[in-house]
Amino acid sequence: MKNLTYLLLCLLIFPGIMIINGSCSDENDCSLTGRPMMYCALYTIDPETQKVLKDTLEQLTVTALGTDEVIINQEKNVHKLQLPLRYTGNTTVFVFHYDPAQPSLYTDTLYITQQNTPYFQSMECGYMMKQSILTAQITNGKQADQPEKMESVEIKNKEANTNEIQNLQIFYKYRDRAETN
Repeated sequence: MKNLTYLLLCLLIFPGIMIINGSCSDENDCSLTGRPMMYCALYTIDPETQKVLKDTLEQLTVTALGTDEVIINQEKNVHKLQLPLRYTGNTTVFVFHYDPAQPSLYTDTLYITQQNTPYFQSMECGYMMKQSILTAQITNGKQADQPEKMESVEIKNKEANTNEIQNLQIFYKYRDRAETN
């Protein structure tokens, strides 16, 4: 009987404690997963049909200019990108490397100008940053005949976000798929 009373008490008290504990939990995401990012998708335009096609790069490394930071390291079959914008300045520059054997030759550079607006998130998280993309421009590397080459970039959504809403469309030079296979 004593064990039954003890079991009944535990069954009544334990859910109450869990409800109280759960109601005090923090719903803010202060980690890097809560940081807004710039989401990009890769495209190409078929010169015969003028149809916009999704594109995939065989291999890509992305670095941040002016730092030793590698954002993407030799990723294979890339068709979408998630890139962080700088908090400490109004410009972010990404260097796209396509050939790890010759990282300085086969490159494109993406220049982003953004507006950083700090706002108070909560006592737990402190200040966060809203980032709005103002401009996006590209320059091509040293090799004019490189197989991967950015041709243009288009801003689709200016606000960096955490829910993977596409910000940029990056258009590459058309590569016939029969030649790459």
